[in-house]
Amino acid sequence: MEKMVAYCGIFCDQCPALIATQKNDEAELKKVAEEWSKSSPDKPPLKPEDVICDGCLVTNGRLFNYCLTCDVRKCGIEKGVENCAHCEEYVCDKLKKFFDMYPDPKNDLDEIRKNLKM
Repeated sequence: MEKMVAYCGIFCDQCPALIATQKNDEAELKKVAEEWSKSSPDKPPLKPEDVICDGCLVTNGRLFNYCLTCDVRKCGIEKGVENCAHCEEYVCDKLKKFFDMYPDPKNDLDEIRKNLKM
């Protein structure tokens, strides 16, 4: 699978939901849904069909339900950037909020940005 970096810096190609979707592996989708449901016990449990995803960069594909409402993704699509490292406003408030919850992708975006010819 080709390397796919989401707008926020997550490597989609390493995401268990995308991998299970690409393999069309129902058992693996069920496992991902159960695992991800544990991180949000206050919300209804995810079903396997909730985690089917072709990666957040697709505009005409299947998406994990969070990606449908993700402000970072919406902004990246509107600006037409490859990912947020390519944005003139990097690091914006939307991204800062995301990094507060998930700090690891910032390092990857910083590295991508460092290697850009801007």
